[in-house]
Amino acid sequence: MKLLTLGINHHTAPVAIREKVAFDPEFLQEALHDLRQHLLGANQAGLPEATILSTCNRTEVYCAANDASAAGLLHEATFDWLAKTQQLAPSSLQPHIYSLPQSDAVRHAFRVACGLDSMVIGETQILGQMKDAVRTANDAGVLGTYLNQLFQKTFAVAKEVRGSTEIGAHSISMAAASVRLAERIFEKISDQRILFIGAGDMISLCATHFVARKPKNVAIANRTIERGQELADSISMQDLEAESFKLSELPGRLYEFDIIVSSTASSLPIIGLGMVESALKQRRHKPMVMIDLAVPRDFEPEISRLDDVYLYTVDDLGVMIKTGANLRQAAVSQAEAIIEDRVGNFMHWMHGRNAVPIIQDIQTQGERLRQLELERAMKRLMRGDDPQEVLNAMAQGLTNKFLHGSLHALQHSNGAERDALIKLLPKLFASHTKPEDH
Repeated sequence: MKLLTLGINHHTAPVAIREKVAFDPEFLQEALHDLRQHLLGANQAGLPEATILSTCNRTEVYCAANDASAAGLLHEATFDWLAKTQQLAPSSLQPHIYSLPQSDAVRHAFRVACGLDSMVIGETQILGQMKDAVRTANDAGVLGTYLNQLFQKTFAVAKEVRGSTEIGAHSISMAAASVRLAERIFEKISDQRILFIGAGDMISLCATHFVARKPKNVAIANRTIERGQELADSISMQDLEAESFKLSELPGRLYEFDIIVSSTASSLPIIGLGMVESALKQRRHKPMVMIDLAVPRDFEPEISRLDDVYLYTVDDLGVMIKTGANLRQAAVSQAEAIIEDRVGNFMHWMHGRNAVPIIQDIQTQGERLRQLELERAMKRLMRGDDPQEVLNAMAQGLTNKFLHGSLHALQHSNGAERDALIKLLPKLFASHTKPEDH
């Protein structure tokens, strides 16, 4: 069984590339089924397993499959599928891709879940996103024994690392970094009007940080008014003016806001250059801060060229959140040591699973030999033969059959093969029972 993680992340590609590879959550199960069929067509050796993790900072495909052919088959099939599905030329995707087989795939999964591979070292959101990805794969029926075991172990390692190290200490979250970027332009957030676009977990977290600065007022623009209203109501409970309106009203209201923070699951930009230019005219070119936390991006990149707009993407926030890296280094080293040990444990389990078919074959063969000797002994007893002689003959027959294969292999081998058998056979036939034990 071969494991593989193939992906792209904030270390290997800018947001302009990552957004082209990201998967729409609504179509993730469909993509998983398609991936399985693609892998199955590439290799008929067994039913493949798959999971797709797609966030603002990474898109990763986790696979497990019987790879009886060339070593690179699983990598090639997965890469070809990803490029084709996302309608990208392989040559444009290849420079940004990492492909991690076997223990490297296990180590990577552990590091991702622990927040060691995140833009914000030690952040916890990725663990929830990974659990969501596994739940989606399970619901789609493509998880399987090996990936299920991998991710259950991954979640256990993440819990252990977070419980025994200070990996989350001194970290600056994306939400906190968003506030700091806004404060570079506006000295007082309390004098500004803030618009949040979307109503998911990231926006809720950002709202908490901005609301702590007591802005003049807050609005939520969302595709469904009900979801946005829930967030607005929670903000209003903190003695702040907050409202919710439909996303379709955004073009006519964008000019009202000084700070706009957006994080939606839209596959296309929802705020275009023309919309922002119109808003700036109505504001008489009063500055606007726009923070785009979405991948694919919610703001058209051309907006950044406007003189009175300060547009920041997740990559811009990434520069700021590295400030606590040195303070977290000791915890990172501890976490890496734990992960390395647990990778060894998982690979031992995998190798044990690989031996299961051989063990089953040996047990089946042993049972067949036992039945043959038992039937022969029963026939002799029914003929009235001496029971003692029958038992001796049965024991001798079982012993001869048990030793035949090994002795035959030893007698007909030579060179390195014979040396290896001479070293191995004593271990296989080592007695665990003392001569006096009965």
